Amino acid sequence: MRIHVAGKKAASIRGSGPRADSRRIPFQDPGKRTRADEEAAKNTQMAACTDKAEQLKKRVLVTGGTGLVGQAIRRVVEENPSDEEEWIFVSSKHADLTDFNATQVLFKKHQPTHVIHLAAMVGGLFRNLKYNLDFWRSNIKINDNVLQCAFLSGVRRCVSCLSTCIFPNETTYPIDETMVHNGPPHDSNFGYAYAKRMIDVQNRAYNAQHGCRFTSVIPTNVFGPCDNFNLEDGHVMPGLVHKVYIAKRDNEPFVVWGTGSPRRQFIYSYDLARLIMWVLKDYHETEPIILSVGEEDEISIKESAELVMEAMDFKGEVIYDTTKSDGQFKKTASNAKLLTYMPDFKFTPIRQALKETCDWFTENFHTARK
Repeated sequence: MRIHVAGKKAASIRGSGPRADSRRIPFQDPGKRTRADEEAAKNTQMAACTDKAEQLKKRVLVTGGTGLVGQAIRRVVEENPSDEEEWIFVSSKHADLTDFNATQVLFKKHQPTHVIHLAAMVGGLFRNLKYNLDFWRSNIKINDNVLQCAFLSGVRRCVSCLSTCIFPNETTYPIDETMVHNGPPHDSNFGYAYAKRMIDVQNRAYNAQHGCRFTSVIPTNVFGPCDNFNLEDGHVMPGLVHKVYIAKRDNEPFVVWGTGSPRRQFIYSYDLARLIMWVLKDYHETEPIILSVGEEDEISIKESAELVMEAMDFKGEVIYDTTKSDGQFKKTASNAKLLTYMPDFKFTPIRQALKETCDWFTENFHTARK
């Protein structure tokens, strides 16, 4: 197995053999061939077999590969090495995916057989409220370019990552995969939500017109190491982690934006990575699948804040700033479809997952995204 970040030398766990065209043998009369010639011919034949084997290997391109979920996938890959796979993790530093030509160059360079599409313009509630148009335009371009290049490159399987924010604001609960297009999403992030919805539309269209095996996953609120802990633009859990860290360090009150009453299902990035790996290999539907803990594991923002305080051993004052918006109250998702496929899947307990996340942030405070 080989794993590398684009632009850097591959970290080869197991080396590949010489390429077939690198050992060409000039024509000779068969009757005059020496033992050295026979050995060279044998080596050439072996190299050709190696080339064919290389072509059969999975070459998986992960867009957004240096972010929260991408790094979790890398961890899973490293824990489960396979000689039949090569993994390429790319970020915005390696290609501007809003530009079709740049995206096409990336695909031509790496020639992936499989794609995990994680790249997106993302942000928390308050950034979405301010820049809905930007979220729409950037994500529509990124998604269209990646899927079209995947099609043109003959990619065998493409798995894109959506979000539960794509579901209708006015709906019945729990929401499931059949309800994605049943009404408009919440006003707070409609630009991002509609752009993500369109991936499902495109997947169905590519399958109907070209037979492409593209699909998507819908995780609930993801958190873990390598997250974006920015206080203005980050999501709720990394934002809480960062705030508790500062409050404890500076001996100040811990301020939670909003009332703390909205409810969310949280999934640890490591668990999501394991499930995405399963989707890539064994989920054969075009229709999306929700990847989430169960409905019974949904907790309030207040409970989330208390769990972070516990994980970081913070015992100071807590203030809820009710002048800040709560956003959507709930978006409870059903994982019934997932459980029909993976009834024995074990999620990491949230206390353990948060402890690992908080420890990572504390240890990497000066280099973490914030």
